[in-house]
Amino acid sequence: MDSQTWARIKKYTELQGTSGQEDRVRSAFKADLTPLVDEVTQNGLGGVFGIKNGQSAGPRVMFAAHMDEVGFMVTEILPTGNFRVTGLGGWNPTAVSAQRFTLFTNQGEYPVVSGSISPHLLRGQAGGPTTPTIADMVFDAGFRDQEEAQAFGVRVGDFIVPKTETTLLANQNRVASKAWDNRFGLVTILQALDELQGQSTPNTLIMGANVQEEVGLRGAPAAVNQLQPDIFFAVDSSAADDNLAKAGHQGHLDEGTLIRVYDPTVVTPPRLKDFLLTMADDNGIPYQYFVSKGGTDAAAAQSQLAGIPSVALGVASRYIHTHETVWSIPDFEAAQALLVAVAKNLDQSTYETILGA
Repeated sequence: MDSQTWARIKKYTELQGTSGQEDRVRSAFKADLTPLVDEVTQNGLGGVFGIKNGQSAGPRVMFAAHMDEVGFMVTEILPTGNFRVTGLGGWNPTAVSAQRFTLFTNQGEYPVVSGSISPHLLRGQAGGPTTPTIADMVFDAGFRDQEEAQAFGVRVGDFIVPKTETTLLANQNRVASKAWDNRFGLVTILQALDELQGQSTPNTLIMGANVQEEVGLRGAPAAVNQLQPDIFFAVDSSAADDNLAKAGHQGHLDEGTLIRVYDPTVVTPPRLKDFLLTMADDNGIPYQYFVSKGGTDAAAAQSQLAGIPSVALGVASRYIHTHETVWSIPDFEAAQALLVAVAKNLDQSTYETILGA
């Protein structure tokens, strides 16, 4: 990996922006996207897409990441000055406590820690410690009381976002970062557009990112209705399940990009799957099949307009929706290669074949 790519990865994974609070991420992405496309457009919810003109007779092909990461919102300021919160996106409660976050208010940004109970205070409890829920937890920014918190501008509805540093791991093939779900998609789209500079495609490319994916796939319908693609690819990160064993588990690091054939919200159209497999095989791109228990923006896109063939492309990453995701550089590179291959080859004839027309 070259230094420019690493700098881009570090930049986007360390940016903070949870669902509904994507402004900082959007500003950076829009600035990086603009010189790579012919036109940039933003919808009313805040999704941003660049249009790269190719053959006008070809299909309109949308590749969509999402800007938001999981986080929290303040729901109550306690008399102690601590906060209760609600989750923005799915969290495993056991991964939340004793972590650093940033609290975003209208008067400034403040460090905040997710509370946990000291083991000293658990001694002698009948039945032993129990797993807390998000509703049980408190977040602590060090304020003396409710009045001081409010004096610093803290209000119900303020956002709390994970804070961590992106680190290249020892073997130089893997990375620990927050928010690879789904800053992976942002970086991959920018990298692909870099590679496509000066090249004409047999289609019109619509490449960008939605908002509020983590809270119910809310941004994708707005983007699809605004830009009216013929076919839709969600570019997203999925949960790897290989840290204890590979046999009987899906999503393995270093084994290539994911071709998602099924999840509870999308049955991948068979001719679309065949096209993706052909692209991977013809270009020597490593891939792995994936059946997911969760959905992506492909689910929200497919039922818009007159119905849009949709699928998710991406990578498997360990420990997503936590402060420290572990992911594979070779998988990221394979996903980028597949995205470029699809962009270069998805012409009108192929689109009609996918439709079964």
